[in-house]
Amino acid sequence: MKYKLKKFETTLNVTHIANIHYFEFTKEYHTNEDHHDFSELVYVDKGEVQVKSRNFCGILKSGELIIHKPNEEHSLICNDEAPNIIIIGFKCNSEILDTFSTNSYVVTAEHKRMLAEILREGMSVFAPPYDTPNITDMKKREEYPYGADQMIKLRLEMFLITLVRDFVEESSVPSFSAINENSAEDIKRYIDEHYTENIQLDNICFIFGTNKTSLCKNFKNAYGTTILGYINSLKLQEAKRLLRQNKLSVTEISEKLGFTSIHYFCKFFKKTTGNSPVEYSRSIRSKLNL
Repeated sequence: MKYKLKKFETTLNVTHIANIHYFEFTKEYHTNEDHHDFSELVYVDKGEVQVKSRNFCGILKSGELIIHKPNEEHSLICNDEAPNIIIIGFKCNSEILDTFSTNSYVVTAEHKRMLAEILREGMSVFAPPYDTPNITDMKKREEYPYGADQMIKLRLEMFLITLVRDFVEESSVPSFSAINENSAEDIKRYIDEHYTENIQLDNICFIFGTNKTSLCKNFKNAYGTTILGYINSLKLQEAKRLLRQNKLSVTEISEKLGFTSIHYFCKFFKKTTGNSPVEYSRSIRSKLNL
């Protein structure tokens, strides 16, 4: 019996990668106007940033992204915020991505998960630093996991195809976030709004009418982390942002984030970052030549 093999249709093909960055910018940091022959994805993880380009001029807020077209002049300004920003430069053959250069797009929980996977895969292939501006030649590690280089390409293509389906083509295929349990998303939203307070699992269970086992299991399945781990990550990112803003003292930041003492805050920060709050602030300003 002779089988007829079918070729895959490749509608979107990422051919090259220029860089994968996760920046923790200080307030009032800005880039010079730049352009290059590849696309550049800009996603705001925390805070907000002012973006200027030929096709878009406005504020990009937390959870929003834009993709600059090849050879499009662009720049960013941090104003009074100290944002966390993911920037990925890549070459792609699909002009449909030009749609994302004219407006900002609010991503879903599933988009964020996919973007995080690209970032993790990129960090397994490319050597640090990932947070230093104007690196024109990111170096690869001498050794990295089997297929990791190809996985960056595949994950990035999946992410971009998903964006096109969700925002351009309006595909009828349900996304992961659409079929995920609403309770986990509601709980995450609640934590996002109250993480600086003394959140207890018992309180969350009461508010959302569930038990600890179901609560922790559903949240871990939906977001890949424990509730405590997620709360701590929010506190850490906000602490870093406030330190980069340089408006509050370490004591004030500790109180603002709901820590019981400055000693516990400094111990928590050092354990998770390897630096004290003061050392972190100095290192960031040094990297940005401030």
